Amino acid sequence: MAIHHPFASSIPDCITTSNRKQPFISSSAPLSSLAWISETTLRSVRVMDSTRNSEGNNNTITRRSANYQPPVWQFDFVQSLKSDFVGEAYVKRAEKLKEEVRMMLEKLEDPLAQLEHVDVLQRLGLSYHFEDQVESILNSIYTKNFLDGAKGKNNLYYTALAFRLLRQHGNSVPQEIFNDFKDEDGNLKASMCEDTMGMLCLYEASYHCIDADSILIEARHLATKHLQAYMDRQKQVQDQSSDLCTLVNHALELPLHWRVPRLETRWFIDSYESRRDYNLILLDFAKLDFNMVQQLHQEDLKDVSGWWRNSCLGEKLWFARDRLMENFLWTVGVSFEPKYDYARKMATKVNALITVIDDIYDVYGTLDELELFTNAVERWDVHAMENLPDYMKICFLALHNSINEMAYDVLKDQGLDIIKYLKKSWIDLCKCYLREAKWYHSGYVPTFEEYIENAWISISGPVILFHAFFVSTNPISKEALQCMEEYPNLIRWSSMILRLADDLGTSSDEMKRGDIPKSIQCYMHQTGASEDDAREYVKHMISETWKRLNEEGLTANSNFSKSFIRTTMNLARMAQCMYEHGDGHTTQCQETINHVFSLLIRPIPLI
Repeated sequence: MAIHHPFASSIPDCITTSNRKQPFISSSAPLSSLAWISETTLRSVRVMDSTRNSEGNNNTITRRSANYQPPVWQFDFVQSLKSDFVGEAYVKRAEKLKEEVRMMLEKLEDPLAQLEHVDVLQRLGLSYHFEDQVESILNSIYTKNFLDGAKGKNNLYYTALAFRLLRQHGNSVPQEIFNDFKDEDGNLKASMCEDTMGMLCLYEASYHCIDADSILIEARHLATKHLQAYMDRQKQVQDQSSDLCTLVNHALELPLHWRVPRLETRWFIDSYESRRDYNLILLDFAKLDFNMVQQLHQEDLKDVSGWWRNSCLGEKLWFARDRLMENFLWTVGVSFEPKYDYARKMATKVNALITVIDDIYDVYGTLDELELFTNAVERWDVHAMENLPDYMKICFLALHNSINEMAYDVLKDQGLDIIKYLKKSWIDLCKCYLREAKWYHSGYVPTFEEYIENAWISISGPVILFHAFFVSTNPISKEALQCMEEYPNLIRWSSMILRLADDLGTSSDEMKRGDIPKSIQCYMHQTGASEDDAREYVKHMISETWKRLNEEGLTANSNFSKSFIRTTMNLARMAQCMYEHGDGHTTQCQETINHVFSLLIRPIPLI
């Protein structure tokens, strides 16, 4: 598909110190032919590695190094984490509050009040306690008001809120329910702008659109324009303290549909407490539940921290990123609920292995070594280690043992042999890594489409989501298993957003240290666009890909559980969060540190 400049109408199909040794910097290495990488930059990322051949002579291999910083979060600190929110007294208090909230839900009869309570429960992070009640409420509203194209109430606030919640839960509510808010010319009525809360709900609802939802696209432009004008007026009168103003400002920064649920919960608890009409029972339960779940996350973190230390990967593979805390943060952002404790720990191991292997291919390994490692992964046999250098042997055996252990757990629990699926995902990942390494060593600049077709796999989204599916789905249906023979679109579009968000946040740093051109550079090279235009195009692609992911979320219910659909979307959300201000995964920026403190370390003071 041709690339149109500057935008295309559619997307292509396709606080510590460390004793780590610092490498010796060499300036004698050959330089890449990529024109936009400076010679000085490339020289700064070369290291010399001396080895001995069979005759005892020294062989010098020129390698790259990214000079990654040591981890901020040390093992002893992680193991020292302790929460006060344990014990029978807190459990009993939480159960009492949960029952009070359940009774509150059952007493609600007005559909709007029901929707508002479901929305608040979700944003407070409590809805997982009431999944059956929430589904019952939404199914009733859907059947009575929106099934078979039935019209909703002639109320923008109600209709938009219902649309968002119903689509979020997999109900194919048609965009035509907003036809009642059009004028005779087919345009959305200007009178809607009198209802700012309704416009806010319309704005949030519009992000659940799919490709065919032209009404929602128009609605988003109108709502965005109105909300920005509203904020401008509030600034002029110097009144930005109202509850509505806070919500509007928050939404304009990033729509709710694109936010990480757990981070949204932490923000919303504070925001909800500042309201004049907050419900004390809901607030009390939200704070207590957050702290009790945080304590469970700390125990998960300690467990995987012990695994990481025992693996010695952070110590032996000194050139790679040691980012155990960041890898765990990803998993909390994707699946925070207590019942996914095993899935979080396994996902953290997968993330850590991906990070190390990525650095072997991107930074340290020679092309010959990378060929050998890729072959070893394809064979998936410990005997394939024989020709690998020592540092690769450690990595390969850690990978082989960890993934086989996960497959064993599923075989033991469900009687399914999933090793071929897990193995396939790692083989595909390493092959894509190898292709990018060959591009780098030859100085080849791929076309935008060629890059994207490889990069949505090399970003590791399929590996992450394959493992997430198998370790969190029980039982695994035959239909879902058949879909996993290849990469379903649910995985493809989530991985695409992960890739594009990563490129927006990391490409500048990666190009400086001498990496292959990313989507932004490929687009610039192919079209002659400026970097600003290329970045805008990639942002446009993210928005378009969300439409496709939304559609898959509505149509994949027959094959995949709602929890797995949420996982794919949460991975995309977490990607946009981690790379919003740069490379939050690698550089340990302040934003990532703040997220770690707010989600994993600091409890919320109780009322």
